[in-house]
Amino acid sequence: MPQTPEEESLGSLVAQASSQISTLVRSEIELAKAEFRFDAKRVGTAGGLFAAAAFMAHLCLILASFTIAFVLAQWLPYWAAFLIVTVFYLLAAGLLVFVGVRRLKGLAGMKRTAASLRGLKEIATPEDEAATLPATTPDGRPAARDREPVARDAT
Repeated sequence: MPQTPEEESLGSLVAQASSQISTLVRSEIELAKAEFRFDAKRVGTAGGLFAAAAFMAHLCLILASFTIAFVLAQWLPYWAAFLIVTVFYLLAAGLLVFVGVRRLKGLAGMKRTAASLRGLKEIATPEDEAATLPATTPDGRPAARDREPVARDAT
């Protein structure tokens, strides 16, 4: 025959709470792992694709740079034509670095896990030592703390 909540011992209540907290912590860890795995796979795939595209684009950029420099060399000395192309690419690279740094500042990690852990912290952290044990009145009934007495209507 199951016991009513009033009949359960303090020890069994502490054991239940400990078990539930342990299960909750394990669940939070699994959530964090799942989110991390999902994000890591997507980042890895995207990184590989970007690397391949960057290599191909780099080869095209080299060929285009020589083409532009040789076209400019029709009107300028070779050294001036190649210098103009080089300075243009340095400016473009600086602009890309600036934009990239600004984009990295907008990253927001594992939002759901962080929100869930904040909620756990609020539940698990007692405000003070006295708040961890229930207060009782002299006749053994639970006492309400830090609450205004509620006026009851006689009707």
